Amino acid sequence: MTRAFAATEASTGRLGKVLYTAKTHSTGGRDSGNSRTDDGRLDVNFTIPGNPGNGTNPEQLFAAAWSTCFLGAIGRAAALKKIALPANVAIDAEVDFGLTQGSHFGLSARLNVSLPGVDREIAQALIDEAHQTCPYSRATRGNIDVSINLI
Repeated sequence: MTRAFAATEASTGRLGKVLYTAKTHSTGGRDSGNSRTDDGRLDVNFTIPGNPGNGTNPEQLFAAAWSTCFLGAIGRAAALKKIALPANVAIDAEVDFGLTQGSHFGLSARLNVSLPGVDREIAQALIDEAHQTCPYSRATRGNIDVSINLI
């Protein structure tokens, strides 16, 4: 049985043209699970934070993916405005996993953005633009608590 959940006009929108499709195969879940991509570039084991064993967790992967995508969105915004960025632009991402007030599992996140040498007003404008265009920011908007900080 397939269930499709389509984007609505009020949401982040539907894709007009697919540029890339990531494909993974996952087994086992959060504790002792594994995910691998069809191209073999990623093969990771999972463990629950605090449990023994070598592995990552979905929150770490989400933090890495979102911060990397957000860096790309900052770079695109800077290029469109013809603003040179320093080589050491960085984001420290934090993704919290916990219980909502309704006792459902949920996430919250913080992106701490460092744009050394960029005027703070310009840096904030780039961050604001990136938050509007980054697909992860668009996907999380209105769904989880997010804080984006210029540090």
